[in-house]
Amino acid sequence: MKMFIDPPKIYLHKQPVDFRKSINGLSLLVEQDMQQSPFSGALFVFCNRQRTRRKVLYWDNTGFCLWYKRLERDKFRWPRLMPGKVLSISEQQWHWLLQGIDIQKLTPHQPLQYQSVG
Repeated sequence: MKMFIDPPKIYLHKQPVDFRKSINGLSLLVEQDMQQSPFSGALFVFCNRQRTRRKVLYWDNTGFCLWYKRLERDKFRWPRLMPGKVLSISEQQWHWLLQGIDIQKLTPHQPLQYQSVG
């Protein structure tokens, strides 16, 4: 199932967030803490301290959308050890996070750029 149609960027707020925050509080975090525009169409992903809940904020050109997921058992893998306060991830990494895969431990093949075969 594809929930979000081609998001331009996906950003993780690496520090835990108070989940009493809703659209207004999270959009302020995007602007002030993440130094991004909440109106960009990007997905902004937040996790709670226990890593059992996740919220995603995004703008869809007519208003803000807030997506919420709560795990009943287990915890989300969250890349706390990766450098920086905000982490930009690929759509593939986003799907891995949703599946419970630790993206810190994955090292995919690096893309190669060739100019000629000779």
